[in-house]
Amino acid sequence: MPLRLALFEPDIPQNTGTLIRLGACMGVPVDIIEPCGFSFSDKSLKRAGMDYLERATIHRHDSWATFLETRGSARIILLSTKAAEPYTGFSFASDDTLLLGRESAGVPDEVHTRADARVLIPMAEGARSLNVALAGAMVLGEALRQVA
Repeated sequence: MPLRLALFEPDIPQNTGTLIRLGACMGVPVDIIEPCGFSFSDKSLKRAGMDYLERATIHRHDSWATFLETRGSARIILLSTKAAEPYTGFSFASDDTLLLGRESAGVPDEVHTRADARVLIPMAEGARSLNVALAGAMVLGEALRQVA
């Protein structure tokens, strides 16, 4: 399996469209773990994804459980503000899946616990979090640099 992006129950269509566009441009498949907080016919999703939605490799999963059934032995690497390890010090593998949580709530404990590793983006004191699409792009860039 190639390096992948996975979005856990995304809330905001613009971020999802941006991450799908990122996947299309970087040749990285994108897994969408439903339910989503919007319809896939949402015009905001289409505007953010532009014509890249047709170029992207998108796999939609009905639930966390159905997503897990497709993973095999590949690692799930969760991007989390609760992690201790900076993404820049982590050793990525070419078949890792980078998992991004919901914009409004991250991921539930069950998902956090199931991840094979958790990484964070170090930020300035007092900053809570980055936009999920920006965070995904930063960590994907580092993972691709390492495995290329």
